[in-house]
Amino acid sequence: MMNLKIFAILLLIIVAAIFVTQNVTVVDVNLLFWPQKISLALLIIISLLLGFLLGWFIKSYLNYKKSKANKSLEKENSKPENSDL
Repeated sequence: MMNLKIFAILLLIIVAAIFVTQNVTVVDVNLLFWPQKISLALLIIISLLLGFLLGWFIKSYLNYKKSKANKSLEKENSKPENSDL
C-alpha cells in the first residue's frame, strides 16, 4: 500500500515537472485589485503547493477531530457505572 502511494506521488511530481517546464510563458494574473505579470510555471507551482497544503491541513484537522472524539469516548467508557446497591 505504501509503495503505491510513493509511486503515485512520484508520478504526480514527474507529470507536474514536465507540465511546468513546457509552460514558462509570462501571463497576467489579477488577484482582487492587484494585477501582476508572473511566469505560468511559477503560477502552476504556487497553485500545486497551495492545493497540497490545503489538503494536508484539512486532513490533519479531520484526524485531530477524530482522535479528540475517540479520546472522549474512551474517557466516557472508562468511567465506572453508578450503581445504587
